Amino acid sequence: MKYYPVFLDLKDKKAVIIGGGKVAERKVRLLITTGASIKLISPDITTNLRKLAEKGLLKHIKRNYRDGDLNNAFIVIAATSSAALNMRIAREAGLLVNVIDAPSEGNYIVPSVIKRGPLTIAISTEGASPAVSKAIRKEIEGLYGKEFALYLKFAETIRKQAMKKIIDSRVREKFLQSLASEDIFKSLRERGFSGLSQKISASLKKKS
Repeated sequence: MKYYPVFLDLKDKKAVIIGGGKVAERKVRLLITTGASIKLISPDITTNLRKLAEKGLLKHIKRNYRDGDLNNAFIVIAATSSAALNMRIAREAGLLVNVIDAPSEGNYIVPSVIKRGPLTIAISTEGASPAVSKAIRKEIEGLYGKEFALYLKFAETIRKQAMKKIIDSRVREKFLQSLASEDIFKSLRERGFSGLSQKISASLKKKS
């Protein structure tokens, strides 16, 4: 394995992105969901990035990159249109740095991500082919639709209820395992979330 897969806790961590184009925008949108403290450095940024800055979701430094901009940064993303500048940023970063279109210049890569509520699926080809990674992501998106986001939130609640209400540990464990059965997933895809949640809630009552 070329890269060590990891999910980083970036809440309140300093994230510095250099670049203001569409790629930088995609990186920022994902970072915002983590609660990172985002600083974006670029003389020009997209309209959407400007709106995010106006909402206070990131701090925009309207100028070119300078030495010292990475001080105290926990994570760095070099997303400019200049390969030479991206390489310079990578060499100055020191901690976690991702370089778009040149993964070997940084020390981590960003996978294709599917997000369904609390479910996160990350796909990586270790930089061999971003296009293949994207194609696989689209395929998996078809398998795990929005109904899984609803189901996971429900499963979290029903699990807490089961831990309190089902006294017999073997019965409880069997019930919890059933929440992730092939039949449950099949029903979720074919019939949707609503009817399934009612069926599971009724089953819990019988076992309590």
